[in-house]
Amino acid sequence: MMIGFDIKNSFCRIFSIVLLCFYIFPFNFLLSQSSDYPETRDELFQGEEILQISLVGNIKELMKDRREDASYHPMKIFYKEDSITTIFEDVKVKVRGNFRRLRENCKKPPLTLNFDKDSVSEASIFHGQNKLKLVVPCVDEKHAIREYLVYKMYNIITEYSFRVRLIKLIYVDTHKKETSDPQYAFLIEDEDQMAARNESIIYKINRLHPKNLYKDEFHKMAVFAYMIGNTDWSVQYRHNIKLIYKKEFNEVISVPYDFDLSGIVGSPYAKPAEALRLRSVKHRRYRGYCLENIKELDPVFDHFKSKKRELYQLYQDCTLLEEDYVKSTLKYLDKFYQTLEEEKKYKKDFLYPCDEYGTGNIVLKGM
Repeated sequence: MMIGFDIKNSFCRIFSIVLLCFYIFPFNFLLSQSSDYPETRDELFQGEEILQISLVGNIKELMKDRREDASYHPMKIFYKEDSITTIFEDVKVKVRGNFRRLRENCKKPPLTLNFDKDSVSEASIFHGQNKLKLVVPCVDEKHAIREYLVYKMYNIITEYSFRVRLIKLIYVDTHKKETSDPQYAFLIEDEDQMAARNESIIYKINRLHPKNLYKDEFHKMAVFAYMIGNTDWSVQYRHNIKLIYKKEFNEVISVPYDFDLSGIVGSPYAKPAEALRLRSVKHRRYRGYCLENIKELDPVFDHFKSKKRELYQLYQDCTLLEEDYVKSTLKYLDKFYQTLEEEKKYKKDFLYPCDEYGTGNIVLKGM
């Protein structure tokens, strides 16, 4: 992993604020001309039943094209609307990702599905969709299910989150004339639709200090990352973070994604960045910024406490998880909630970014 260091000197802080103003005010002016946002279609992500989807085309050629600038390949998607009706759509598909894109890391890479919005039938569950990320099993489908549940957890914490839909995916290779066994995978909401659903727009700028974000949502995100054992993110480089600008608040909000390297998922390839000096991804490390008053996190702690039953229920009700994993995960979450109840513990962990000799101020740039 490449790393950078947090902005500390006053000049850089001022420069960061100037950049923020430069980008926000033009957006504020433009958005003030209209309150309309791109049309969103929630049908795909409102349902909870598992869709069975077949991806049909030259799968071998698609999987070989793992370049950083991979091309789109013409495919078809088939799914059943009910027990009788089969719906099919044309779609362009390409390999995506960084770590998981590489053959030595994953058997199958994550994909991008690119629909022609004008040609998708109105009867289709994909009507109104444009680009969707498809997360497929890297090594084992159980880890895909676990990562899917992390997205669902964050949906419980805040609406400023990506919606997901669990599917059973079948590859139908028309070149090799082979059909794969179905495997669990999941679709991720398009970033523009996530932003539009929250009456926001995608905000693309690097080097933005977390202190310049909407505090309520940043603290939720940072505490959530601590809860699940996720250290693989940074706001400054938008590493596993999308930023959205919300006109109503005149604020930029951070929305996390890609949780496969978190301790709660436990992917076999997951390891923390060396610069963080952590023994494993199971070891929690708070990576927010230094707070002068820890009481600033009290409302966030209260929010997480109010969601505890719902978060636990998510795992207890999921019949796709191994019993041992459910037990170990609930114990892992128990430790998080125990920390919130003990002042000595939460001060030690959540004030860690204030330690100038620690690794709390390291900014990850990504793979």
